[in-house]
Amino acid sequence: MNQTFCAWISRASEELVQRRKFQDLLTVGSRIFHQTHWMPMLQMQRSVAEVALELVHPERGKLPVLVNARACERDGTLEHDIAVFVAQDRHAYERELRLARSRAEELLISERNAQDALADVLRAQQQEAQQRAILAEQLIGIVSHDLRTPLNAVMLGANLLANADATSTQTRIVSRISSAAMRANRLVADLLDFTQARVGSGLRVQYEMLDVHALVADCSEELRLAWPGRVLDHVRHGSGEAEADSGRLAQVVSNLVNNALTYGRPDHPVTIRSSLEETSLRISVHNLGKAIATDLLPHLFEPLRRGEREVELGSRSVGLGLYIVQQIAIAHGGDVYVESTEEQGTTFEVVVPRYRFASQTE
Repeated sequence: MNQTFCAWISRASEELVQRRKFQDLLTVGSRIFHQTHWMPMLQMQRSVAEVALELVHPERGKLPVLVNARACERDGTLEHDIAVFVAQDRHAYERELRLARSRAEELLISERNAQDALADVLRAQQQEAQQRAILAEQLIGIVSHDLRTPLNAVMLGANLLANADATSTQTRIVSRISSAAMRANRLVADLLDFTQARVGSGLRVQYEMLDVHALVADCSEELRLAWPGRVLDHVRHGSGEAEADSGRLAQVVSNLVNNALTYGRPDHPVTIRSSLEETSLRISVHNLGKAIATDLLPHLFEPLRRGEREVELGSRSVGLGLYIVQQIAIAHGGDVYVESTEEQGTTFEVVVPRYRFASQTE
């Protein structure tokens, strides 16, 4: 042995030479391991590497070491060459490593728990927001339904007064009352449709065979009376009848034309096209004017959204017109499309099957 080894275990080299056996320097546990594992491995493999043992230390009790050993023959005698490395620093490093790993695992678990708690809070807030939204929509439906009765009474009273003998001033007042009641009634109808589409199972449609061109022509005439001074052109394509809900199609025409008249150029006509093809029915409304902003197009059919023009004019609309048009198209098994540029203007087109079961038989 060298002087370094002697210093490690605080013993003189002469004392160590007298012992002659390396295992005499080991603690009881290391001696057992030496007999049961180390020596059998050394005999089979002729060498062992990095075996953790403990040496007896007169002051500290024990000294952790790592031992490498090799069996060799010298002059016909089997001997063992042993290299010993103090393992205290390594053990300390391993302990620190285990502690660091344990702390990291605790932090990871804590972070996961915090994330789970945050996710639970967000889910609860989302559910609460959804419940509030549903409650609000249901409340809109209830209030809108209850408003219909007094509005009908107002409209009936206005009609009776309009037919009675009255002065010009009274006639103007009655006309204003009737006009305001009609606007309120249309708003109530839109709110009821919105509630049915959002909270219920979608808008209901009642199919019937109808002359689409005649329906669009009647709607156009009513809109001309409501918008004096504006030009509405009706273009027809195809002939025959289609199977659809006449009231809902009239809503489509009214909402799209009112939208076009609101946003379109006053000096340019609004064009309404009704087209009957072999399997589809198309209704489109075109106007010239400022193009719809690109970032608005993906949200155009969302409810309760209004364009800048309506806001500027202080429109009484709550932004349900295009949403209801889309829901009517979907209820008929179709959809609504829009194209808008500065050069070509804006066109909304509703496309639905011409017959009720056309989409099922194609």
